[in-house]
Amino acid sequence: MEGGFFIGKTTLFMMLLALCIAPTFVRGQGTRVGFYSRSCPRAEAIVRSAVQAHFRFDPTVAPGLLRMHFHDCFVRGCDGSVLLDGPSAEKTSNANRGLRGYEVIDDAKTQLETACPGVVSCTDILALAARDSVALTNGPSWAVPTGRRDGRVSSASDAGNLPSFLDSVDVQKQKFADLGLNTLDLVALVGGHTIGTGACRFFQNRLYNFNTTTSVDPSIDPSFVSQLQSLCPQGGDGARRVALDTGSPNRFDTSFFANLRSGRGLLESDQKLWTDASTRTFVQSFLSSGGPTRLDFGAEFARSMVKMSNIGVKTGTDGEIRKICSAINA
Repeated sequence: MEGGFFIGKTTLFMMLLALCIAPTFVRGQGTRVGFYSRSCPRAEAIVRSAVQAHFRFDPTVAPGLLRMHFHDCFVRGCDGSVLLDGPSAEKTSNANRGLRGYEVIDDAKTQLETACPGVVSCTDILALAARDSVALTNGPSWAVPTGRRDGRVSSASDAGNLPSFLDSVDVQKQKFADLGLNTLDLVALVGGHTIGTGACRFFQNRLYNFNTTTSVDPSIDPSFVSQLQSLCPQGGDGARRVALDTGSPNRFDTSFFANLRSGRGLLESDQKLWTDASTRTFVQSFLSSGGPTRLDFGAEFARSMVKMSNIGVKTGTDGEIRKICSAINA
């Protein structure tokens, strides 16, 4: 019994088994691993090299590219719409203004257009770059199904349904379910916060004006409150960034989940994965050292990334292969 939550080992094992053997959509319609093996054999190597070069100069591009891929797939499906420029494009929405790493995608695209003109989509470049970014932070690697084509529509208003740092677990689960992702996918993909940072404005409410009865979110470890208040003083710079994983912000590992268990999750929506019984099950499984309930975080993250990367993909004659990632073809 812990925090009023208890579930039998047999029941938990059956729940995990059911989720793990459910269809995972490893391929989207028309996507497959090795799609460019003949048309552009060096495609994946070129993307990997571009990501590595930028990572050596600035390691923070890794979480930036991962987050960009996530935000792309959750709006209109994985079609590269987040990469398009325009006065009312997706990247101009409040939820996307902090995205970074566009220069990496542009660099890879320039090289690919020289090697294989008009062959590799910007959407596939982003999916591959996200995988390579995780691998560079000591995370897992995985085979990325490719063959996506680029969309031609990008609207800031479509970004309004992206998961928010204020969402309850039920709201988060519904947003994921609407795209064919289950609760295990939710916890695994949010675990991507093991790398990267969050701006003070996304969690300052937890430190100073949480609700009408308490100024500080009671789910935060008291020692962590004082630490965060020193980093993000009331009335201070809301754009200042703080590590989402205070133990190892530049390394892909399970310490993010250990932080949730200790009340040291930075974002309210992240911390709720521990306080809600339905998601705590999976947090505990990622932290387990063994036994039938243990889940390997790296393996589950990779599986969920493949599943997410095939949401609403355009293939065949749908969409286009952009010449420049920030603009549709003339």
